[in-house]
Amino acid sequence: MLMRVARLALDVALPTLCVSCREPVDGEGVCAGCWAKLSFIERPYCPRLGIPFVYDPGPDMLSMEAIASPPAYQRARAAVRYDDVARTLVHALKYQDRTDLAPAMGRWMARAGSELLAGADMLVPVPLHWQRAWRRRYNQSGALARIIERHSAVKVRGEVLRRVRATEQQIGLSRAQRATNVQGAFQVSPDRQAKVQGRRIVLVDDVLTSGATLDACARALLRAKAAQVDVLVFARVVETR
Repeated sequence: MLMRVARLALDVALPTLCVSCREPVDGEGVCAGCWAKLSFIERPYCPRLGIPFVYDPGPDMLSMEAIASPPAYQRARAAVRYDDVARTLVHALKYQDRTDLAPAMGRWMARAGSELLAGADMLVPVPLHWQRAWRRRYNQSGALARIIERHSAVKVRGEVLRRVRATEQQIGLSRAQRATNVQGAFQVSPDRQAKVQGRRIVLVDDVLTSGATLDACARALLRAKAAQVDVLVFARVVETR
């Protein structure tokens, strides 16, 4: 009861501000105006990579990216395009301790990934190296995965995949440099392989840019004999053509 009273007093004294425009907001961190600016990804999109199409090319038509460079994971889905508002949300969750944004972001992800979650055996958040996890105090991918678990009943198994090598930040690196940076950085421990073998896994992360990190994670899980690996992210970069 005392905690509830203290929380109410804090809400009155310090009203929640929209993470994007800083206007007071009731609810989960985003005002109605900024919510309307989020570019939610809807069909039609590439069935492999979830990249939205400008027009409907017909059933089972793949994007150029999926044909030219298919990833190790089977399918990818994202809730929104990685635009200005989405970037602000991601950075606030990742770097500014705005864990209050995770419920809304995770709920949108569960909706976008319903097709993947329907046949999944487990959710695996992309892990941080222990040094970075110690500095940040939490893993944003794990926070999103726990919300998705609540809405899908697919269990989070964060212990099966480890980041065994510290890597540079991917920001500013080319596509080839990103792939080299995360090569061999992830591993399924021998004592965890039985939990992975034959399972259909959904990898969870905040953003998909080049896909190098998620591809490296998928390869590690497939080496441990996972039956299938799909990817679910909050936002993905969509190149404008």
